[in-house]
Amino acid sequence: MEVNASTSLAEAGHGDVVWQRFAVPYQYPVAFLRGLFRTENPLFAETVAREDTAKRHRCLFIIDEGVAGTVPGLENAVAAYFEVYRERLQLIAPPMLIPGGEIVKRELAYVERMQDAIHAHAIDRHSYVIAIGGGAVLDAVGLVAATAHRGIRHIRVPTTVLSQNDSGVGVKNAVNFKGIKNYVGTFAPPWAVLNDFDFLMSLPRRERISGISEAVKVALIRDRDFYNWLEEHVDQLATFQPEAEEYMVRRSAELHMHQIAHGGDPFETGSARPLDFGHWSAHKLEAMTSHHVRHGEAVAIGIALDARYSVLAGLLAEGEDERIVVLLENLGFRIWHPALDAADARGSSSILSGLREFQEHLGGELSITLLRELGVGVEVNRMDHDLVRQALNWLKARERI
Repeated sequence: MEVNASTSLAEAGHGDVVWQRFAVPYQYPVAFLRGLFRTENPLFAETVAREDTAKRHRCLFIIDEGVAGTVPGLENAVAAYFEVYRERLQLIAPPMLIPGGEIVKRELAYVERMQDAIHAHAIDRHSYVIAIGGGAVLDAVGLVAATAHRGIRHIRVPTTVLSQNDSGVGVKNAVNFKGIKNYVGTFAPPWAVLNDFDFLMSLPRRERISGISEAVKVALIRDRDFYNWLEEHVDQLATFQPEAEEYMVRRSAELHMHQIAHGGDPFETGSARPLDFGHWSAHKLEAMTSHHVRHGEAVAIGIALDARYSVLAGLLAEGEDERIVVLLENLGFRIWHPALDAADARGSSSILSGLREFQEHLGGELSITLLRELGVGVEVNRMDHDLVRQALNWLKARERI
């Protein structure tokens, strides 16, 4: 720790000021594999015991009900794994099951239930809470782990494309409050992220496609070569060819991780949110449809909208918006939803109120990421509402083709 005296404020007559500064380095592994709980695979045990191989580590599992229902034998596999590695691992209770999807983020009673379980089983700061599920479950369990005892070691096992290639590798944990998405939350890095591609095999087609939009998003703002690769492999991605799907997940995760670690603002103290490209309208559309439109589906629409806006604003070359939309459509996305036509009681566009809500979420000036070229994002601090309407009309006209 370094403590420095500062005279600038004292000279203004406000007394002596001492500045405290410290930095805490943090690292965590993000693994990509198949067969996480096969007994011949020691990765999970080694991940838990990586800093202390001499003790038996206490673990509590919290599993997405949907995953438990679609992956037969998951709970038995976990129990068998812990039996094989019992010298290093202790399964202190049968896994706790909680609902997946927005309900676990919407109903705060689930947060309290998880906190009760942590308390009842005497989980301490040297124990582990392991979450297996989609992004909503990881968000909720992450919040619980970060706040119980002011921080319990948390391992994420993402089970959807979206959580493996984007949200699961980040540092945010949150639930909703009074209808506001991710209003209550923390920034708390996990102990580890273990991406098992086998979980993707049990996903419905709609869910499996949905997560690809986040790969398109990060490619568009950070990596033109990756974007070109997505175009070249669109057929393989749309049919879930393993080699293509695994590369897409891994490269997307790497780009998200690089932005978090090297973007200069891992805990989002500023207003810029480059990884939220396409999200200002996506969050609003999700709320307007009571989450019948999946997050990834809404992001695909948001990407298309902001790509067209970028062209109309003179930032992106004409025709590049068409190219982006064709990719999204070939992956299986629709880039229009009737809710985008909705108006409030005063006749104003409901989706446009998403700009105000997005700014409130940022807590500062409006900062929207748009496109200067494929692979290069640019921040703007103003959105022309008339151009947004023109972009919406363009999307709607395409739907009729």
